[in-house]
Amino acid sequence: MKIVILGAGVAGALLARRLARIPGIDVTCLERVQPDDHSEAGTGLNVGPNAVKALRLTDPALAAQVEAASLPWSRWTAALADGSVLFDLPIESVADNPGIRIRWSELYRVLRVGAGSAIRYGCDVTGVGRDPKAPGKTFVTWEEGGQVHRSEGIDLLVGADGRYSLARSALSGVPQPRHVGVAILRALVEDTSGGLVDDYGQWFNGAHRLLAFRVKPGHVYIAATFPLVPGAPVAPAWSTAPVMRATWEPASGRPRSATLQWLLDALCEQLPDSHWARMQESDVRYHETDANVLYLGDSAHGMVPTLGQGATQAMEDACAAALIIEDEIAQGQRPVAAWLERIARVRTPRVQFAMALSLQASDTLLAGADPVAGAHWKTQPPFLADLSRLFRDVALGKELAQELATP
Repeated sequence: MKIVILGAGVAGALLARRLARIPGIDVTCLERVQPDDHSEAGTGLNVGPNAVKALRLTDPALAAQVEAASLPWSRWTAALADGSVLFDLPIESVADNPGIRIRWSELYRVLRVGAGSAIRYGCDVTGVGRDPKAPGKTFVTWEEGGQVHRSEGIDLLVGADGRYSLARSALSGVPQPRHVGVAILRALVEDTSGGLVDDYGQWFNGAHRLLAFRVKPGHVYIAATFPLVPGAPVAPAWSTAPVMRATWEPASGRPRSATLQWLLDALCEQLPDSHWARMQESDVRYHETDANVLYLGDSAHGMVPTLGQGATQAMEDACAAALIIEDEIAQGQRPVAAWLERIARVRTPRVQFAMALSLQASDTLLAGADPVAGAHWKTQPPFLADLSRLFRDVALGKELAQELATP
């Protein structure tokens, strides 16, 4: 059986590692960059407790390696620009285990090393399509080392190549984005805070938010958000130090907290090289109905990053897909199309819930938001119950157990 995975990101590398162990399976994962090229992964991310739980259940050895390369995400704090505390939530109160804080580049390194020779680097995919000679199968063309390659008769093609997935665009059209009305700026800076920044924290001034946390080895990840009209361009003035500092001048008239002052100083030093993105969503699509094509991670579902569920759900996706594919191959009975339907049946309700809750939790980032009121409802039982469901009920537990028991 021939399986080709496009992209060695979170989902692609995880799935390649698992499937490469199965006898009789020829797995090739095509990655555009070289092994040591992390130019597009130069920031940090928080991975939710649910992904850590899923990885521990699916691949304990890899989970241990990922956790060793990271710091635990144990608290979620929110404050106003002057330091007034809005809430301080211990993650253990809504999860079975901590999440993690890690550099994107370090997460990629650990996951890609785990996949070994299943990943081919420096591969620029140039074409994807349905194989005209084999119903249900696909072909992929790519350039590697100055040569053009083509693989036909692919039994399972996995599009794990990100939000702008070539596979999904070629086979079902470019997903239409839904802009939320928030612009985000990210930076990774050296930690010279003297202990001011550690675990996951947020600082609000009206609808403007700074988010920050420490990651190994001695760096701080910072993200700034500005509300904007959905679909509108980012204002160039936002990337200037005077505007950035004025934006976080406390509405209370009190001075900025020491932590916020340090974050602004560090962020303003990075502004000449800053890059903005606009928060957006896209419709969920896990597979094609007329070809054996599976989508995972951002290729399957673009979502807002408010609750750190982007990479988190990519990990859940890959863990669920790996377990289901392994089970299906062990049974040796059903066609690949049935695998894909099963994966979509397990994952679609789960990721739709994660997307809806993440969007709901973005209320404090929108124009005219009241951070005090927004923080207050996030400390109430309904939201905490939903957060607990998000962090605890990964789609690998009772849902997968029931699915595996279904004839």
